[in-house]
Amino acid sequence: MEEARAWREWLLRAVAGAPAQAQIMYGLAGERRLTEIELPELPGYEGAKPVRIGNAAHAQFQLDVYGELADALDCARRAGLPPDENAWRVERELVDFVESSWQRPDEGIWEVRAPRRHFTHSKVMAWVALDRAVKGVEDFGLEGDVERWRRCRDAIHAEACARGFDPQLGTFVQSYGSTMLDASLLMIPLVGFLPARDPRVVGTVQAIQARLMDDGFVHRYETVPDVDGLPPGEGAFLACTFWLADNLALQGRGAEAREIFERLLALRNDVGLLSEQYDVGARRLVGNFPQAFSHVGLINTARNLMGAGGPAEHRRQP
Repeated sequence: MEEARAWREWLLRAVAGAPAQAQIMYGLAGERRLTEIELPELPGYEGAKPVRIGNAAHAQFQLDVYGELADALDCARRAGLPPDENAWRVERELVDFVESSWQRPDEGIWEVRAPRRHFTHSKVMAWVALDRAVKGVEDFGLEGDVERWRRCRDAIHAEACARGFDPQLGTFVQSYGSTMLDASLLMIPLVGFLPARDPRVVGTVQAIQARLMDDGFVHRYETVPDVDGLPPGEGAFLACTFWLADNLALQGRGAEAREIFERLLALRNDVGLLSEQYDVGARRLVGNFPQAFSHVGLINTARNLMGAGGPAEHRRQP
């Protein structure tokens, strides 16, 4: 609780100003300018290049972040964190911003360095932002224009289901009009957007298992330079593999989910840490290390595998 309260206080300081000016990342000391610079004279790990400081993604528009914030604040309320009037005021303003901006394309959860798109996952998380605000009014008696929020929530849901799902492929797709897959689509049942046993979710899980898995581990998406602006060849993404285990657990496929979970646990180093990715060919951890995103997935999956009461179950509750 103390850590959650401290994070909420940090959030209120960091996002001071208009919601449109909120950034998806800040420096360790709260810096807003994280100008990206290449340092050609320095070698990276094992000679990797280019070496960079800063991060150009600080100036990106990532719609999904607002849903993550609203969901975190909702989780805090349900866990019993004492209410804070300023926190609800800021959340309300952020939700109002999502209401006016959800139809815009964005760079998405993977911070693509290519033209903005209407990423399906981003729309799902915009729905989450509105949904958690509605729950704040319905379940906790907070003040807000709940009828307007409900209408917006329903409109986002309808559009994402109509434009983010390909009926011929039987799966949700990375972005509107695309036929590509994206492991972020595994979040659809985890945040309560659709039930895990919905045929559209089942079809998405099957497609990801068929097209994005490599030796039991899940890649983020099918690498195409005009989508992400990056060269091919990254490792499987560990957080995404945990999400697959979560989906299988929610579908009642517990044995398969546990098998994936144990496979992931076996990758930990001698002090139990995980990196961002796993190189299936070289059989080693790669990418950012240690990676909090991977460990959040580990904890969530462990709890989801314990039965009712895991994070996914809480998020699906009406």
